Amino acid sequence: MTSTMLKILMAQLLLSLSFQAYGQFEEWCIADEQTPDEELQRAMEWACGKGGADCSKIQVNQPCYLPNTLKDHASYAFNNYYQRFKNKGGSCYFNSAAITTDLDPSHGSCKYEFVP
Repeated sequence: MTSTMLKILMAQLLLSLSFQAYGQFEEWCIADEQTPDEELQRAMEWACGKGGADCSKIQVNQPCYLPNTLKDHASYAFNNYYQRFKNKGGSCYFNSAAITTDLDPSHGSCKYEFVP
C-alpha cells in the first residue's frame, strides 16, 4: 500500500472516530421514573424558580405542555436547567430525582434543548 493511500485511510479513520466521539457527549437530564411525585414536584418547583430554568414551554397552550404529566414537565424543567448551567457547575442531581440519558427526549413539537 502506498504511503499516500495509507495517509488517506488514517485521515478517514480519525475523522470517523471524531464524529463518533462527539455523539457520545450528547446528554439530556430527565426525571427518574422511580422518584415519588412529591419529590419530583419539589425539585421541579426549585428548577423553575430559584434554579433559573425557563419553564415557559410547559405552560398551558405551549409546545411542551402535553403530555400534561408531572414526570414530563419535571423532565423538561430538569433538562432546561441542566443544559443552561452544566458548563457553569450545574448538575442533573435534583436530590436524586433525575438521571441523564443519551437518548433525545424531545417529542412532537416539544424540542428539548441540548448544549454541547
